[in-house]
Formats: sequence, C-alpha cells, structure tokens
Amino acid sequence: MKVVILAGGYGTRLSEETSLRPKPMVEIGDSPILWHIMKIYSFYGYNDFIICLGYKGYIIKEYFNNYFLHKSDVTFDLESNEVKFHRSASENWKVTLVDTGKNSMTGGRIRRIKKYTNNEPFLLTYGDGVGDIDVKKLVTFHNQEKRKCTITAVPSPGRFGVLDLNSNGKVETFSEKPSLKDTYINGGFLVCEQSVFDYIENDQTIFEKGPLENLSKDGELSAFEHDGFWKPMDMLRDKKELDKLWNTDQAPWKLWD
Repeated sequence: MKVVILAGGYGTRLSEETSLRPKPMVEIGDSPILWHIMKIYSFYGYNDFIICLGYKGYIIKEYFNNYFLHKSDVTFDLESNEVKFHRSASENWKVTLVDTGKNSMTGGRIRRIKKYTNNEPFLLTYGDGVGDIDVKKLVTFHNQEKRKCTITAVPSPGRFGVLDLNSNGKVETFSEKPSLKDTYINGGFLVCEQSVFDYIENDQTIFEKGPLENLSKDGELSAFEHDGFWKPMDMLRDKKELDKLWNTDQAPWKLWD
C-alpha cells in the first residue's frame, strides 16, 4: 500500500520558516518534518511513498537526490575526483515525487497522483503533522468498516474543523472549521479506496470540503479514534514545541530506534 503525502502548500502561517523552503522541509531537530512522517509509516512497514509537490518542490527533490550523501560520512579525493562513502544511514524507501501544481488545492493534488497508486487503496496524510498513530491498526479498522475512506480522528485543540461520530466509529457529519463545539477533528493519517477519486472534481477542489463532506453524507467515511499524541506544525510555536520534545528525547512519535 502506497503512502501519499501532501507537501505542496505555501505554509503561510509559518512564514518565518516557509519563505525559503516548503513547510514539509522545516526541520524538527536536524531532519525535515517530512522525514519524521515517513519514519512513522516506515516503522509499520509502509515504505513506498508518493509526495505531492507544489510550492518550492525542487527543494524536496534535491533533498532526496542527495539523501545518501547527507546521511553518510564521506571522503572527497579532489585530486582523483573520487568519492568514498563510509558510515551511512540509508532507508528502505521508494519515493515518487510528483509536481501537482503550485496553486492546486488538496483535492487537486490527490487527483493528480491517481495514476501512481496502481489502482489500489492508499494511505494519505498531510506533510506537517506527527503522532504516535498505530498505522497497522488504522488499516485493519478501515478494512473492517468497509467504507471508502477512513480518517484519523484526534481530540480537538480548539481551532480546527470537527467530526460528529456515532458509537460504531462512523462519521455522521464532517464540517471544516465550524463553530468549536465538538470533540474530534481531522488529524490526517487517512486510508482511501480508489473510489475516493470520484469525489474530486478538479484541481481547485479542497479535499476537506466537498469530498470528505460528501463521503460523510453518503455514509462512506469512517473515523479511527486516536487519543494518543498528535500535533500539527501549524505555527512557529508548534515547531518550537516539537523541537523541544525531539531534542530532549521525549518525542512520542519516535517509534523507531
């Protein structure tokens, strides 16, 4: 199952960092938050990634193109023009980088990567949020519920859209950023069937609006409730909080050794 990561937005609320690089490349510790997200999925055995590029996407391409060099000790022999690699920390990852348009909305970006999903169900998340999500349990839950899409529902910090859930984990209503009154919000970490593409009209479709709302109306949206750690890097204060957790070895999303 492939993992699709949305990494093309402008990240305007984190402009202190994103004026020079795309938001998923903003570092937590010494690695981009995109790397942290990929490590979460890789811990559960999902190593085939599709990254939806947009704003300054070339920086993400350059990062992966030079990944082995950046993660290795290396000797450059300038006289012979030879390079010798020593200790390295490579990953068992296959990464497909797709230009999904500079100004496409989230639904449009997802729509543009359809041909890379091998006509199979796929995992989907945003390039700016981490958590100690049990991805295996998420996929098992999705398969049991047999709906077109499953969203990870996390407790609301009070500034996002909300989900109305019934006792069986079915989403009764989905509303993006209404009046703050409910408990759970969209935390990303979704599982999607191929039929989800039928809900996306064009590049300007906002996935969190029409598609998820209509999936909910059709009874085809499930919620996997996650009450553990989850945090988006929405603003500079979020980055500082995540940095502190990582640098003090208290990062709950660090599931790997």
